[in-house]
Amino acid sequence: MEKHIKYFLVSLSLSFMIMAFVTAEAETAEAETAEAETAEAETAAEKTLGDAVEAKIEAQGESVKSQNTIDTLTDETRDMVQVYRNAIRKTESLNSYNQQLAKLVKQQKLSLNSIQRQIENAEETRRSIVPFINKMITTLEKFVRLDLPFLLDERRQRVSTLKQIVNFPDITLPDKYRRVMEAYQIEIEYGRTIEAYNDTITVDGKEYTVEILRVGRLLMTFQTSDGALSGIWNKHSKAWRKLPSEYNRSINQGLLIAKKQAPPELIKLPVTAAGKKL
Repeated sequence: MEKHIKYFLVSLSLSFMIMAFVTAEAETAEAETAEAETAEAETAAEKTLGDAVEAKIEAQGESVKSQNTIDTLTDETRDMVQVYRNAIRKTESLNSYNQQLAKLVKQQKLSLNSIQRQIENAEETRRSIVPFINKMITTLEKFVRLDLPFLLDERRQRVSTLKQIVNFPDITLPDKYRRVMEAYQIEIEYGRTIEAYNDTITVDGKEYTVEILRVGRLLMTFQTSDGALSGIWNKHSKAWRKLPSEYNRSINQGLLIAKKQAPPELIKLPVTAAGKKL
């Protein structure tokens, strides 16, 4: 019985020892597991912190890049705004220029239309003025033929020249008209002047070299160089007629005045009354 009791006690002691060992082993395993888990946790924490630091650094780098990009975009935007403003100013300037140009073109069109009308009118005038010029020359020729017979060669030559130039194509129509009007002006001036010149005339079938005194278109008288014979042009008979000797002194004085060899003064000259003959 005691033997059995000893055996039981020994067995119980062994059991407690085994349990204590097992418990110690378990605690040791748990401690080692806890240490391993702690180490892993610390490693994970270190890794997480490193990743966070790297992420922070990377984020800061991206921020710097973003800021640089923003600055670049800001500069580019500012340049683009300036370019846009310049383009707006140029556009406004071009619009103003185009408006002015449009007004100028419109005015030029009006001028061209006016010039075209003037050309058409000028052509019509040219067609009507050529016969008019010819008529003026014919009238002038007739006038010289019926007028007092002074400077006939010169006046007839002037009319002849007008007849020639009116058919010259290289002389413009305005120039032709101007020359005809000049001829008319010369004839008008003859009626306002007096002159003296030498000529050869026929009186009663006999030729004389005389001095002619013309007083406008009022009268023409003559006198021989010795002053012995004087006469007058008769408009009705179209011939020279002798005058009484009482007119010799007056005609001589008139010749001196015409040649500016004597001062102007009143002189007695014969004048044909209307409807009467000398």
